[in-house]
Amino acid sequence: FFSPSCKVLKPDFFFFSLSSMNSSRPKCVDEVAFQEEVVAVLKKSLEGADLPNLLFYGPPGTGKTSTILAAARELYGPELYRQRVLELNASDERGIQVVRDKVKNFAQLTVAGTRPDGKSCPPFKIIILDEADSMTAPAQAALRRTMEKESRTTRFCLICNYISRIIEPLTSRCSKFRFKPLANQIQEERLLEICEKENLKYTKESIAALVRVSEGDLRKAITFLQSAARLNVDKEITDCAVIEIAGVVPDKMIDNLLQICFRGTFEKLEVAVRNMVDEGYAATQILTQLHECVIEQDLSDKQKSTITEKMAVVCKCLSDGADEYLQLLSLCSVIMQEASHN
Repeated sequence: FFSPSCKVLKPDFFFFSLSSMNSSRPKCVDEVAFQEEVVAVLKKSLEGADLPNLLFYGPPGTGKTSTILAAARELYGPELYRQRVLELNASDERGIQVVRDKVKNFAQLTVAGTRPDGKSCPPFKIIILDEADSMTAPAQAALRRTMEKESRTTRFCLICNYISRIIEPLTSRCSKFRFKPLANQIQEERLLEICEKENLKYTKESIAALVRVSEGDLRKAITFLQSAARLNVDKEITDCAVIEIAGVVPDKMIDNLLQICFRGTFEKLEVAVRNMVDEGYAATQILTQLHECVIEQDLSDKQKSTITEKMAVVCKCLSDGADEYLQLLSLCSVIMQEASHN
């Protein structure tokens, strides 16, 4: 969903600044990548200059915010865009008072149906509530009434990662669209376009590594590419550099840990876990990669379910702030115990 014009090698920042992030977004709905169903519906709505209330949900970095911003730009043009679109993100205060004041006041304003360039545009405004699943339940309940009352002058677009955290009265008032994680080929094409436009030196392995570590999140892939480019100025970007930047644990270390769990002693296991934690690898990342490897191992379904159940407990403990070393050691002990039954 990002167009390949983002300045990867711009020297005065390390990660995306707000302006470069916005410049890398698509300017029209046709430029949105991979989300064919959403694009088709939006194009029909744009042709008829009418739009239902929308609810976009799906994993991060798949183009939800970019899609509605591109549609708004097409509807209103650059002159009216700032007047007709109110965007509130999770970083803004969005409690019940904001819904009652800011959102309600903006929704009540009526607007004309023509643009300064003479083209017709819809006589309604758009309120975009990004990361709506982080809104409080009272704020969502207040929004329900506003959405119903101001339907003549305003359209709402709710964007979230987890649709289950949006109350039912809101979801029933919106057309729902699920955004899929981007396919590997689509990500690869966009990354290669960026590399060509920015004159970056890269290897096929490095692009494959970017796609693998980003897991369908194109924003994450572009951020990793930018970081790798900054670290390897005038040098070729390698897959090792990408893996290092992404904080992914090398496959060799994960395999070694599993081999100790299956055939080693507890003393060796203790040393291996300590080394991984001391190396600075995130316990959640180790947990994710261990899960992928355990599922592929030659274990019974009962053994796999016992291990994955323990993984769920460890994941909850880690999110609550538990000690990483002790939690990983606890998990690996269960893997060792289950493997001893084989």
